[in-house]
Parts: sequence; structure tokens; C-alpha cells
Amino acid sequence: MDKSQKLAGLKQKMQQDMSLPLRSGATNLVFGEGNPDTKVYFIGEGPGYFEDQQARPFVGQAGKLLDKLLESINLKRADVYISNIVRFRPPENRDPTEEEIESFRPYVDEEISIIDPDIIVTLGRFSMNKFLPGTKISQIHGQSKIVHLNEKKVTVLPMYHPAAALRAGAVMLQLQKDFQEIKKTLENPPETNDMEDKPVLKGTSIEESKDEEQLKLL
Repeated sequence: MDKSQKLAGLKQKMQQDMSLPLRSGATNLVFGEGNPDTKVYFIGEGPGYFEDQQARPFVGQAGKLLDKLLESINLKRADVYISNIVRFRPPENRDPTEEEIESFRPYVDEEISIIDPDIIVTLGRFSMNKFLPGTKISQIHGQSKIVHLNEKKVTVLPMYHPAAALRAGAVMLQLQKDFQEIKKTLENPPETNDMEDKPVLKGTSIEESKDEEQLKLL
């Protein structure tokens, strides 16, 4: 069974899992999409209105910005894989709760295991906190971190969510700059010896930061 078949099976399991939260108020399950053989996996927060309607991640204004950012580093949407921490739209686009995130966690973890990326780009603080709990996005955005995931060392690049960049010019400039780190990491992947010198974090816990600064920055 290839990766596409495994992902299709995972999507079917999610569609049939009536225990998942947020289902009742949503139109569609929004599963991840893209190249299952990619080295780069993007993970955001959750579906918005347009994502809910089209059953596709990042297709609204934030998604259009994401496409442009990918083009800036010579990548297309079809080259990467794009997903979210929760797969049904929270009411009124509110933040997902810790309990909701935890409910989707086994599916998110399995999706990442299937794709087996070298680089995970987290968009916003919720996906960042999955791999780097207790950190502040304002302090570590654009900085590569090494996490130990599925018996493999993976580069995690925390970044602001594109929706935050649409609301603040300063965040837009930072996000544009941070995206260049993806290109640099692809061109010069960390050597094993270099990795050993960096802290290895276990990318399995999910903690929601209560820091007020993060709440403002998405």
C-alpha cells in the first residue's frame, strides 16, 4: 500500500469517527492535501469558512498568501503537503480548545508518520505548541529546531500563521523572511553530526500557551 492509499484510508477513518469534536457545526471534513512524498509538511490551525465549504485546507485569503510565499522559494502547492491541527471548522473561527486538539492528535500523528517529512513548518502557535510546547512564537519564529519524531530527527520551522500576516505588515515582512529558511534547509539539510549538537525534543505533547502576547499574534 503506497502513501496515497494510506492517506485515503486515514481520511475514511476520520469521516467515520463520530466521536471527533466540531463535526456538528461544520460542512465538511477538511483533510490534508498535497504531495505525499514531499520533504516539507505544513500544518496550521484549522479550517475557516472557505476551507469548510470546499473541503480543502488553506484556500481562503490566508491560503492565497501561502501560495505566494511558496512561489517566493520556487515551490508550488503541489510540491508540499498542507494540513491542520483540527479538521473541522471551529464555530465562528474561534481558537480550537486543548481538548479538541487532543481528539484529532492521533490522526495528525498518523498522517505525519505516513508522509514522513524532513521538514515540518508550523503555521501559528497551536501547531507550533504541538512540537515546541511552552515556547513563544514571537521569540522563535523562523528558527529551525530539531525534534525527535517517529524515531527520526525532523527539522521544525515555526512561523506565523498567514492570517496574522494579513492583519499586520510587520508580521508579513517577518513571514516572508522566515520562508527563506525553508529554501536554505532544503538546499543544506542538517548533517547528522550537526544534529547531535542541537537539543532533541519529543514532538508528541500538545500544550496551549496562555501567554497574552501569543494570543494577540495568532
